[in-house]
Amino acid sequence: MQFGRTYEEFEIGTVYKHWPGKTVTEYDDHLFCLLTMNHHPLHLDANYAEQATDFGRNVVVGNYIYSLLLGMSVPDVSGKAIANLEVSSLKHVAPAFHGDTIYGETTVLDKRLSASRDDRGIVEVETRGYKQDGTLVCVFRRKVMVPTRTYLKERGGEQPARPEPQSPEPQSPRAAEPPSRRAPEPQSPRAAEPPSRRAPEPAS
Repeated sequence: MQFGRTYEEFEIGTVYKHWPGKTVTEYDDHLFCLLTMNHHPLHLDANYAEQATDFGRNVVVGNYIYSLLLGMSVPDVSGKAIANLEVSSLKHVAPAFHGDTIYGETTVLDKRLSASRDDRGIVEVETRGYKQDGTLVCVFRRKVMVPTRTYLKERGGEQPARPEPQSPEPQSPRAAEPPSRRAPEPQSPRAAEPPSRRAPEPAS
C-alpha cells in the first residue's frame, strides 16, 4: 500500500481520488467542537439550530470538514512529507449536516525543486470535498515539502527507522513451567515445623 509520494512521482494535472469517504455523525461533530473549544450553538444546540437559524438543524463545524479532507489526502499526497508549508486558501462553499458523507479529491497544481536543498521539492495541490450528492462543500490549496528519491535512499528507504521484531529470549524448563504445576520448594525441617511446636530459643 502506497503512503505518500516522492517529488518525482508528482505530475502536474494529476487528480488523486481519495478513498473511502467518511459519513459524519453527530458524535464526530460534537467531539471536534469540544476538543477545540468551539461551543457555538449552531453546532451543539439542536433546538437553537432548528428555531433560530436559516439551516433548521445543526451544521457540521467547517474546520472538521477541512481536517477530514486534509487527513483523507495524506496517503495520496503528504504521507512522505518533510513539512506542510502553507495553506494559501480555504473556502467553505456549502454546509454539511449530520449524516452527510464526505468524499475528497486532490489535484496537483505545481511542483519545483527546493532552491536551497536539492534532495527535496515543493508541491502545490488543491483539495476539493463534496457530499454524497456531489455538492461541493470545501476547497483548499496547500504547499507541501516532499522528499526526492535520493532523500529517502539516504535515510532508510520507504519505511525509515522501522525496527525488526526480536525473537523472545529462551527460557529454562523451570521458568517455562506454569506456576500451578510447579513442585513446592523444599524447606528445612526447622522452617516446616508449626510455630506452636518449636522449642524456645536458648537465652543468651
